[in-house]
Amino acid sequence: MNDAVGRGRVDVRLWGKERGLPHPYPLICHLLDVAAVFEALWDALLHPQLQERIAAELGLGLHEARAELACWAGLHDLGKITPPFQAQVPEAFGKLAGDERYVAAPGAEKLTRFRHEQGTHWALVSLLAEAGYPVSRIQARSLPHQVAQLLGGHHGCFADVVPARQAASAAQYQVGLGQRGWDEQRRCHLEAVRQVVGAEAVPTGELSTVTAVRVYGLIVLADWLASSVEWILPGLPDRTWPGLPEQLAAHFRQAVQDAPGVVRAARLGRAVFPVGQDLQFDDLFPFPPNALQRDIAEVLPQTVGKQGSGLVLVTAPTGDGKTEAALFAAAVLGRASGARGLYFALPTMATADQMFPRVASFAERVMTGERALLLMHNAAWLSPAMDGAQDGRSSDAWTLDRPVDPGKPAKDAEGEEFSTAPATAVEAQAWLRGGGKRVYAAPLGAGTIDQALTAVLPVSFNALRLWGLSDKVLIVDEAHAYGSWMQTLMVRLLEWLGAFRAPVVLLSATLTGRTASSLVEAYRRGAGFTEPRPVQPAYPGWLFTDAATGEVSIPRAVATLRPKTLDVSLRQVAWDCAETEAQPRPGGRRSALREVLAPVAEFGGTALVCCTTVAEAQRTFRDLRTAFPALAGREGGIRLLHSRFPGLLRQDITAACERCYGKPRRDGPPGVRPASILVATQIVEQSLDFDFDLVVSDLAPLALLLQRAGRGRRHARGPGGRPPWALPEERPALVVLEPVGPDGTTEPPRSWGDVYDHSLLLRSAALLRQRAGQGVAVPDDVQDLVDAVYAEDFTNRLKEAGQGEAEATVARLHTLDQRRTGTRIAEETLAAMTGISAPYAVRGDLSRLSTGTAEVTGDLLTTRLGADTGRVLLLFTRDGADVSLDEDGKLPLPGGGSPDRATVRRIVARTVPVPGDWLPPVSDRPELPSAWRKNLHLRDLVLVPLVRVRDDSEGTVWHGQLDGRQVQFTRVTGLERT
Repeated sequence: MNDAVGRGRVDVRLWGKERGLPHPYPLICHLLDVAAVFEALWDALLHPQLQERIAAELGLGLHEARAELACWAGLHDLGKITPPFQAQVPEAFGKLAGDERYVAAPGAEKLTRFRHEQGTHWALVSLLAEAGYPVSRIQARSLPHQVAQLLGGHHGCFADVVPARQAASAAQYQVGLGQRGWDEQRRCHLEAVRQVVGAEAVPTGELSTVTAVRVYGLIVLADWLASSVEWILPGLPDRTWPGLPEQLAAHFRQAVQDAPGVVRAARLGRAVFPVGQDLQFDDLFPFPPNALQRDIAEVLPQTVGKQGSGLVLVTAPTGDGKTEAALFAAAVLGRASGARGLYFALPTMATADQMFPRVASFAERVMTGERALLLMHNAAWLSPAMDGAQDGRSSDAWTLDRPVDPGKPAKDAEGEEFSTAPATAVEAQAWLRGGGKRVYAAPLGAGTIDQALTAVLPVSFNALRLWGLSDKVLIVDEAHAYGSWMQTLMVRLLEWLGAFRAPVVLLSATLTGRTASSLVEAYRRGAGFTEPRPVQPAYPGWLFTDAATGEVSIPRAVATLRPKTLDVSLRQVAWDCAETEAQPRPGGRRSALREVLAPVAEFGGTALVCCTTVAEAQRTFRDLRTAFPALAGREGGIRLLHSRFPGLLRQDITAACERCYGKPRRDGPPGVRPASILVATQIVEQSLDFDFDLVVSDLAPLALLLQRAGRGRRHARGPGGRPPWALPEERPALVVLEPVGPDGTTEPPRSWGDVYDHSLLLRSAALLRQRAGQGVAVPDDVQDLVDAVYAEDFTNRLKEAGQGEAEATVARLHTLDQRRTGTRIAEETLAAMTGISAPYAVRGDLSRLSTGTAEVTGDLLTTRLGADTGRVLLLFTRDGADVSLDEDGKLPLPGGGSPDRATVRRIVARTVPVPGDWLPPVSDRPELPSAWRKNLHLRDLVLVPLVRVRDDSEGTVWHGQLDGRQVQFTRVTGLERT
């Protein structure tokens, strides 16, 4: 140290930030900045009850805890006082290396694998013990190590426990820490931060896992907010600044003054729910409640109490208002628990896009405080759902309290740019929207379930995702719609939310009793209640699980909105979907479809034909156009909807379907709707508010068939609103096409592959056959049927039923059931091995949040959290013209430098998802423009050049090749292999 740095004083030559700055920023300044921003976040984000709970756990008073935790936040970068980090700026490091008081092993500055957060972890264990923090014989439960490990994870991952013996001689085991001088300055910086921040008290408690996660989230956000160039520049000292104690205090005072404004500008406050126990349904929604909504509104507030939390499970048919019931329950739970917002999780990006405006409308009408709302899924920034969204607050510019150049993009700690231009309230969340991890800090969100489930996978910053859910109401729609792997992760997530005592609302139209019990038990287990409490949901109805007592209420059964009886017809058909003869063979699927759809073509009305695969939907569409030429010749007479359209085109088709098949408008034309048939895949099952006079479906698991049936006569259309063949309105028809072999037994075609488990298909067909002529009462029969499909004694019941094919079916089912059980166990085991530890198994070692038994790879997440798909970009060439993104040649393929945001959005919005096995090996793919290969959203695209070959009844036909196979595209049928 030079003469200007006295012994026991911080050396301001040790830098903390330098990118984008005229000269390096002293580390001590950055540490104090983060401490100041942490205090502002503590005040703005944590409910007073939560603050008191954390303080009590640490054995401190409220103000003492605030100061002590702010000190922790400041110490997060103490590991930057190490040779490898300081050597990243050679000029600054040269001054230190030439100072005889800094000693390090030869070559220590070249240890590129020694990261500064690792240095924080190793150094703080002994330093905090010196400061008087209580030490345990078990290192993982020793408070100095707990804090050190917590702060060492501020870049996304927690390292393993450092053994006590190694921590006591850290420099011997980690050469990168340096020796004399380096250790002294770490101690000086720690003492300076403690003194300036006022952290004089010493904690006496043990840091629980849930508190560690809550503190972690605030520390990470504080670091990011205090790392932007715009924050640093106004407080950047000149090169001769000595950093005297009074100067450090003055710097901290200014940071404390500036921090609340920065937090407000980043939209990081608390959404405020309406008052709980006096809440009325009419206060939240502009229409009266139905039976389900009324019962929840009347009973739940008193059940929850003024300071309660827990899990609400709602089971009801599609169309029974579960969304509004969930939002009301969220308002009650949110107010009682002190939650700062909500996240509405859905199974797909399309359903999330549709839910987003509904959540925005709810927030605008009934919530106050900070209502920043984000759409959260992998393509959210491309979604039109975010365009022009409002949350009811006045337009305001996204600005920092510190001076900002409005013409220059700002950069945050992650190097991401964010706009400082004026924007509307929802659009003003420039900082929140600027980076993938920051979205979890938004008080309000609607998105996909995978955004929540990755919180329990050992991916980078999963603890930040956990923190983002820890004090929000989580609403999960379609809780039945996930396979064994995702369902196991859901169980683990609910364990964590139970530990946080975070409020949860689960919604389902077809949830088995076994699954319901597993979800409720997971939440209770996390909250500390291990004795089993099996539940059998009421259908329709709801139940409440109290986070404080573990008590599960008796399920409350309610009346449905519109009771009905499904007129189910099981049609056994030979699978001739791929045949193209003009005249279909008798007894085949093509013939059956023509027969059941004939009344639509002749007398009007609407019908849905739900197919298992995209290819079969495309073939079915063409066959029906041949069968009903008059209908095909009229616009909208026969439509096709599936996933293999370019994104923009699919949006247009979906919008047209909503106009034709959606909820009746008051100003709409009276009478029967014109004849129209929609051929679609499973994408119509969930969260699309379609209403058909007739539903026809290929065989599927019974729960999915009931979901599809929910699109049949969904809304009351009044006298004359249905064609004569679709009456009575309260007895909607569901025609199920069962593929059978020559012997008349169920035979799923090979083209279905493993889309559905074959055991469930056989079980579903057998159950429907048993109910021939009886119909299915909705809701009365639904729960029993859904449970019956999965019943362990299913084959015994089948024998007792005395059906003719029982013996052969039982033998076949036995083999298929074994395969299904094996697959389920494998999926559950993989999820359990892959996911992080349950909260009660962490036992003070935060590294259990960053590791699983099985390694999490990108391929695993691709194939498990989503379908194994890729994205292709169609490139059109017409008559030798230049390549374009559209068929008309009006959008030339972008070239030149790095594409801007608008260009990237224009490109990605025209991509088509395809199965992974359609794609060629990476080495054989057409070369992307060099600038695209550096862009996260473009680098994995596969280009598919197409040429125009002809015009026919489907419009312009384009041909190309993908992995050596011919592909064809039209705007009517989408992309397909030929």
